Amino acid sequence: MTFPKLPSISGAFQQMKPVLLCAGLAALLFAQSMNESHGVELPGYDRFDIRSAHRSQLMQASVWYPAGSRTYAVPVGDSPLFHGTRALIGPKIAEGKYPLVVLSHGSGGNMDNLGWLSSGLAQRGAIVLAVNHPGSTSGDSSPRRSARFSDRVRDLSAALDVFLSDPEFGPKVDRSMIYPLGFSLGGSAALQSVGLELKAEKIGDYCAENPVAPGCDFYGKGGVDFRKVDIGFTDGSYGDPRFSGTIAVDPGWPFAFTRESLSQMEKPVLLINLGNQDTLPEMVNVGERGSGMASLLPNATHVEIAPAEHFTFLALCKDKAHFILMEEGDDPICDDPEGADRAAVHRQVIDAISGFLKLSVGRDD
Repeated sequence: MTFPKLPSISGAFQQMKPVLLCAGLAALLFAQSMNESHGVELPGYDRFDIRSAHRSQLMQASVWYPAGSRTYAVPVGDSPLFHGTRALIGPKIAEGKYPLVVLSHGSGGNMDNLGWLSSGLAQRGAIVLAVNHPGSTSGDSSPRRSARFSDRVRDLSAALDVFLSDPEFGPKVDRSMIYPLGFSLGGSAALQSVGLELKAEKIGDYCAENPVAPGCDFYGKGGVDFRKVDIGFTDGSYGDPRFSGTIAVDPGWPFAFTRESLSQMEKPVLLINLGNQDTLPEMVNVGERGSGMASLLPNATHVEIAPAEHFTFLALCKDKAHFILMEEGDDPICDDPEGADRAAVHRQVIDAISGFLKLSVGRDD
């Protein structure tokens, strides 16, 4: 996908300095006045660089949290397609200890596009630590690298290592309430993060029979055959004992998880599907007409939200997003099912997760 390019900047910039300085001051004063009108209801937002042994590059991470002071507000994650989510940049964290959610985006997504979710949970009294998965994020999404499922799981643990050791944020975490939360391929990572095991061969068999199914088409274009991949990056247990339970929204390939690991999972699991048993595709359906994962887990809660579909989970789309996507030949990620209200679905997701984590439920965001 290509986006409109910004105009080039020339030597005329020097002549515009006084105007720009005045405009910048006005914007800052406006932002401060907006903060005053909102009090500290907006969440705080900051960034981390994550260094880990399994990556050759730094990972980007962001944190959303209850703010204890006022700074300036900006829309995080704003783009030609999606509306951003307003947050205060870098305020101190409010006093107290909070549950920690470690967020994993879907294939080709990014941490800031899910700002609506991170913000909503932070406003309910949680800290949300989100990561961008190299090789599987916006503008850097490779079928071959996205097939290394264990890298995603290790990303979450590496981010947790850095965050818990941070002198400002680490002491504010309730260590008994740390949960991974993932969407789509991130949902699979969230499930693997507590020790659930999958078999890549099952994905390979499914995609061999359904090569144009969502997900299978993406990996097929990259020549990935899950019957032949190095299972050292897919199968096996990657559970992090620091996680108290897990939350997965439309997790990818639920049928590939082993019955043995599902039956032995004692930690609480929240499974959210966007759609119902009449509309959910097999590759994300954890219900009775799908993988049956929800009934196989001893301590699972299954929530279905409809009308909705997989991409309803993404941020609110701008008016021209549909036409940009159509012109570029991309997936219609801004087209929701008839009767669906994306903002209302987002509120229901936040409510479901807040209830699972025993956060404040039902407040106006």
